[in-house]
Amino acid sequence: MDNDARSSRPVVFITGASRPDNIGAAIARTLASLGWDVAFAFWDDYDASMPWGAPERGHDAFADELRAFGGRALPVAVDLSHPEAPARAIQRVRAGLGPIQALVASHAHSVDSGLLDTSVEAFDRHFAVNTRGTWLLIKAFAEQFEAPAEAGPALGRIVALTSDHTAHNLPYGASKGALDRIVIAAAVELAHLGITANLINPGPIDTGWMTPDLAEDLAAETALGRLGRPRDTADLVAFLLSASGGWINGQLLHSNGGFHLPV
Repeated sequence: MDNDARSSRPVVFITGASRPDNIGAAIARTLASLGWDVAFAFWDDYDASMPWGAPERGHDAFADELRAFGGRALPVAVDLSHPEAPARAIQRVRAGLGPIQALVASHAHSVDSGLLDTSVEAFDRHFAVNTRGTWLLIKAFAEQFEAPAEAGPALGRIVALTSDHTAHNLPYGASKGALDRIVIAAAVELAHLGITANLINPGPIDTGWMTPDLAEDLAAETALGRLGRPRDTADLVAFLLSASGGWINGQLLHSNGGFHLPV
């Protein structure tokens, strides 16, 4: 690695920051504003296959938006369905920005289908991206992690976004359930490196995939009476990545405004 890639700002790698209005992008903006250098992953082929489509604005433009906060930004195209892709992405970020201090896995492959109509191909792809891809990202992140030279605890951080979807969303929900176990394992197995690992279930957040009727119904099921906003999740991620969040480890945090509480 070129030593010129190092800076005084910590480096975070955020996956799933492909569209300017999604959760990953909100996390990137928040962390950039708080002094992080930000690498963000995207995969336009997936977005192009979904109802919202690929973003019209280029990823370089979003990187420039992040650089306006005073740090560096690096867009990284990565198809996490390929086993080699996670390690290559981590290597790309490390070469471009320096050692990575935090990994935020906010990517997801999600195509609705149920127990009887999910194909083997769809099932395998969900697990390849959501589960295996995240495991391999965590593995590569831990292998490159460097504790700070100064005395005191390391501030390595892993945060992954999860979901409690089950019925009628079988491959997505099942792959996220398996992801939960991987992150909890990381909280134990990587603790000796000074790395914490946690999960966030952000609840219902409309980033372009909800119909108006669905948005209204979900908001009515939330104790606070509204849908979540991407910034709601970004604020919690920022706390978990901070020194103040270092005692939280191995947790699945429901940051959902009281979704599914009696209302």
